[in-house]
Amino acid sequence: MHVVVCIKQVPDSAQIRVHPVTNTIMRQGVPTIINPFDLFSLEEALRLKDQFGAKVTVLTMGPKMADQALRKALTFGADEAILLTDRAFAGSDTLATSLAISSAIAKIGEKEPIDIVFCGKQTIDGDTAQVGPGIATRLGLQQLTYVSKIVSIDRDAKEIVVHRRAEGGVQVLKTSLPCLITMLEDTNHIRFGTMADAFRAARYQITEWSATDAGVPDIGQCGLRGSPTVVKKVFAPSARTDKAVPITGETPKAISDSLVETVFSAHPGLQEDLQTQVAAISQGASS
Repeated sequence: MHVVVCIKQVPDSAQIRVHPVTNTIMRQGVPTIINPFDLFSLEEALRLKDQFGAKVTVLTMGPKMADQALRKALTFGADEAILLTDRAFAGSDTLATSLAISSAIAKIGEKEPIDIVFCGKQTIDGDTAQVGPGIATRLGLQQLTYVSKIVSIDRDAKEIVVHRRAEGGVQVLKTSLPCLITMLEDTNHIRFGTMADAFRAARYQITEWSATDAGVPDIGQCGLRGSPTVVKKVFAPSARTDKAVPITGETPKAISDSLVETVFSAHPGLQEDLQTQVAAISQGASS
């Protein structure tokens, strides 16, 4: 079994800065971390390694400094790491990113067939949740998004059963391999790396691919040139000026009466509307 995990090195969300002209994230001089959502997918891949002896390859796209994220993934137990780095990738939106990453995954699959591609649900610097499905679409893979649990994998039949979190409940889905999975947050906890893996990660020679090495069919579709998304404006929300109104009272009834009075005072027409609705309901019930 061969599993590819797509991760992303992202700026620490507490220190993100935005370029005033291009409206793209300024990454220079900002502390970086592995996208937290990607860690849930990485842990799930490592559990498949524990259970089935799967080979885990981690893949990321970014500047050369993104190798730090790959080395961190290696310390957790990943087997191989590939960095897509090329100036042609700079400024890529989700469409251009999915093209580059899907091309690299296809290239990896030429050497060794891939059974599962894992992605995080979304990234904290973009919050689009589009890259995973975009990769699946480009590669023609079945996509299982917002997965909360992998129930079973039948390697002989090449089938997988998962639980997918959906509005109002949980879906039980079964599909064929290969497929792409985006894991939901809080489905597991990333393990502690071993000392042996830490030493191996420090010595590991990370493979670096350019756009040409990755087999990107048209470099013109990468980077800003290949990104139709235009960020019109980035801004922080204005601070709210409303102040909290304390609700006090000696007894629970006094507190509830004070709450109702405060609400009605703030919304003068609300009391009359409620009385009208209650009267209509009462009249309907009596008839």
